[in-house]
Amino acid sequence: MTETLQDMTAAKKKPEPSAEAVAARELVRQARAQGLSLTGPDGLLKQFQKSVIETALAEEMTEHLGHVKHGDPVGDNVRNGTRTKTVLTESTGQVEIEVPRDRAGTFEPQIVKKRQRRLNGVEEIVLSLYAKGLTTGEISAHFAEIYGASVSRETISRITDKVIEEMNEWATRPLDDIYVAVFIDAIVVKIRDGQVGNRPIYAAIGVSVAGEKDVLGLWAGTGGEGAKFWMSVLTDLKNRGVRDVFFLVCDGLKGLPEVVSNVWPATIVQTCLIHLIRNTFRLASKRDWDALKRDLRPIYTAINATAARAAFDELTEKWGTRYAAIIRLWANAWEQFIPFLDYDVEIRRVLCSTNAIESLNARYRRAIQARGHFPTEQAALKCLYLVTRSLDPTGTGRARWTMRWKPALNAFAITFGDRFPAAETY
Repeated sequence: MTETLQDMTAAKKKPEPSAEAVAARELVRQARAQGLSLTGPDGLLKQFQKSVIETALAEEMTEHLGHVKHGDPVGDNVRNGTRTKTVLTESTGQVEIEVPRDRAGTFEPQIVKKRQRRLNGVEEIVLSLYAKGLTTGEISAHFAEIYGASVSRETISRITDKVIEEMNEWATRPLDDIYVAVFIDAIVVKIRDGQVGNRPIYAAIGVSVAGEKDVLGLWAGTGGEGAKFWMSVLTDLKNRGVRDVFFLVCDGLKGLPEVVSNVWPATIVQTCLIHLIRNTFRLASKRDWDALKRDLRPIYTAINATAARAAFDELTEKWGTRYAAIIRLWANAWEQFIPFLDYDVEIRRVLCSTNAIESLNARYRRAIQARGHFPTEQAALKCLYLVTRSLDPTGTGRARWTMRWKPALNAFAITFGDRFPAAETY
């Protein structure tokens, strides 16, 4: 009796294998028995996938005709043999299948539609590889090497071109009505327009009142942008629903500060401190970097604009003769540098740089480096959009970002209380 109870207890503790596990075990057993590899162009998994697809198609035909194979016909329409078709799958490459036909020609298969040559999933693989920086030639070689499948560059281009409509919808989607900060920066891309030349593409990241960040859009420039261009960009954002921005953070984009007040009168334009410091060191000899670092710190950590000006005067007195260009750099940026000094340290911390958008630009650069140049402006935008849609697939980056912004959001809510929405609205 004791043994029986122990056996029953053991049986309860040991769960029954799932149907998937049983099928997987049987598949491995068959592969070993037949001396075949499980995966690869000639593996058993490929044969199994062929059988599953053909079985599903046969079931679809049965449902369409209303009777099983060799059964009594319901009407005049009956099975009429099969036709051979090769489809590309994401797991086993090219698979040759037999698609059933009916005499009336009214059968419309769903698992493999008419004229469909790629099963669902292949497109997503292509788009993912393209977004990670592989060229069409490299993606074609990848499919040939891994799946033993031939996918031409033209086919890959057609797959990626399908995303253009989606990109256009994304570029015109409605946005939040309030952003505590919008960061704008540019990445230089080589585009062949008659001849290959450098073109800037601008990206904007918005941080919502809930601390969530979002890439608001991508805009291609010519390199000589002015007030008219920036007015069109800001008007585009406003037309998509953005009625207020607390801070707009950028780095030396000519014409932008002058037009911001025309679109959002209360918005504060803040220059990127990190860019300012980086450009300072670029103009100085490396042997002076440590000394300059110590003398710059009192400027950007000052308690207010007056203290910052006093520290800048000391910098000018000490380094003005040797590095007149550095003094001119800070003097020209002064009006857009000092605004954040009037605010809480938590706000200062998140506004003093465009690091948020520079990390995005790093992803963009990895994607475009392998390509050398793009044939058209649209091709460049398509590539950068695919990178954008593939960002942070697990959501862990967004969660970390939101937590990092929580202290600043509390400070924003206090400082901009009359413009900050009530908690129940977001």
